[in-house]
Amino acid sequence: MVEFITNNFVPLMFVGLLVFLLSGFPVAFGLAATGLFFGFIGMEVGLFADTLFQALPLRVFGIMQNDTLLAIPFFTLMGIILERSGMAEDLLETVGQVFGPVRGGLAVAVVLVGALLAATTGVVAAAVISMGLISLPIMLRYGYNRSIATGTITASGTLAQALPPSLVLIVLADQLGRSVGDMYAGALIPGLLLVGLYLVFIAAVALLRPSWVPSLPPEARIYNEPNGDSGHRSLMVLLLIAGVVGYVWALNHEAIINPLTGREGAAPGDEVVILSVAVASFTALVLAMVNRVTRLGLLSRLAERVTFVLIPPLILIFLVLGTIFLGIATPTEGGAMGAVGALVMAAARKRLNSSLLTQAMESATKLTIFVMFILIGSTVFSFTFNAADGHIWVEHLFDKLPGGQIGFLIFVNLLVFVLGFFIDFFEIAFIVIPLLAPVAEKMGIDLVWFGIIIAMNLQTSFLTPPFGFALFYLRSVAAREDYTDRVTRQRIPAVTTTQIYKGSIAFIVLQVIMVSAIIAFPGLVTGNLGDKAEVDESAVMDMLEQTRSDDSWGSSDEDEADPADDAPAEDEAVDPIKAIEEAARQGQ
Repeated sequence: MVEFITNNFVPLMFVGLLVFLLSGFPVAFGLAATGLFFGFIGMEVGLFADTLFQALPLRVFGIMQNDTLLAIPFFTLMGIILERSGMAEDLLETVGQVFGPVRGGLAVAVVLVGALLAATTGVVAAAVISMGLISLPIMLRYGYNRSIATGTITASGTLAQALPPSLVLIVLADQLGRSVGDMYAGALIPGLLLVGLYLVFIAAVALLRPSWVPSLPPEARIYNEPNGDSGHRSLMVLLLIAGVVGYVWALNHEAIINPLTGREGAAPGDEVVILSVAVASFTALVLAMVNRVTRLGLLSRLAERVTFVLIPPLILIFLVLGTIFLGIATPTEGGAMGAVGALVMAAARKRLNSSLLTQAMESATKLTIFVMFILIGSTVFSFTFNAADGHIWVEHLFDKLPGGQIGFLIFVNLLVFVLGFFIDFFEIAFIVIPLLAPVAEKMGIDLVWFGIIIAMNLQTSFLTPPFGFALFYLRSVAAREDYTDRVTRQRIPAVTTTQIYKGSIAFIVLQVIMVSAIIAFPGLVTGNLGDKAEVDESAVMDMLEQTRSDDSWGSSDEDEADPADDAPAEDEAVDPIKAIEEAARQGQ
């Protein structure tokens, strides 16, 4: 029996974890219990020393001291305050009015607002529930296909997993041992491309099945001018002026920013884009404020509404991400700035009160505690797992996979995709990723690229039955019974669970296509990362040899007077560490 346990210790750990999870035990405590239980068994059978768990308190204390994880409560607080202050309602109403006159306009508005909510709230539940409460009744009122309507809402809500500042990216950065800034930079282009893929799909539906995505009727457009004009022309002029200012900034970005930051090389593309859009947004906001204060009447009602509703959260998003990409602020500091900005915006809307603040802080605290307990539990599990050389066992599982890196990535993504049917994305991040990351690194896979692939894949876990959380969130707010629409006074049939599930299929396919594109074209991720300094080992060795000869290490036969006479002065001694740093700088 002892020999059987010793030879099959790691597989038995996985079986034990599965038993704990299927028993309904909370995941965090199930992970910790599995690690402790099998750790004590290992000590009893002589597999581990009796001092195995002596270093565990230091590991747990190290988790509590991790400054990176502070970004989670800050970004959560920012998102909840913005969502509870009515930002989602205002955005959906305004953007819906902008795109409503065209077929599929409401679906386009849902995707764009979903992307904005993803970049501000970072929480799938808030985005899906908000859009389900506000947009779904309007889409059903004007005859949208139910699967298209429900699928657009649930898929747009899951963008919070892929677009920075995503909580998933923070967790993955911690588990992979990479910086959050690199994860954000790597996820920016793939996230925006996924938004574009959704928009292309809606455009294709509008062309092929126009009756599925009708436009808003004229009576539903509430921001028309007194003369009947829609106001879109004024909005386009304002966007053109702001776009020109942003373009001019982009041309002069390096000349302005490099002297301020002390940087000599070219600015990363994502940094230029984000700050250029921030400058353009700020320009539009200033022009709209001047127009309102001076009562010039140069802007239409629609243009003013779009500016005052859309621009403040955009500026907040771009300032938070811009300072992170510039290196001015860490993700934790950026999250703190975002939380303060959200409080200011809520106060400016006169919607900040003690009840909202209390609810937001309670929700942020609960989510943070949830994440921390799972992280502590996974640390206890991995402590025993690694002590039993479980990482080597996992590596051997992938030895026989064909296809090298690509074969490994395809297998891992299939595994994560299937696991997403049954367990939460946080559980996948804390249980599976620590086991796979060492294998990926040993195979020469860039861990930032690997993390973005997994983050994109984890979006599908919210859309795949039976435990797709986005589907449940929408089910909780969608009409379960037939009802009378308050505007048209017509009877609207209930939304069925089958329609919600059916609507997610097309968007799951789009997400899988995006994952495949990232695997096929790593430059979508790695092209946004800064060049890493490469150390020329030969140059380092040459410099060390030169240092050794210059310092006269060791006495010679010709000089036997006093070794102190030939010893270099303390201020003239060459530090070998400095020599290595100098070689590294020369190798950049």
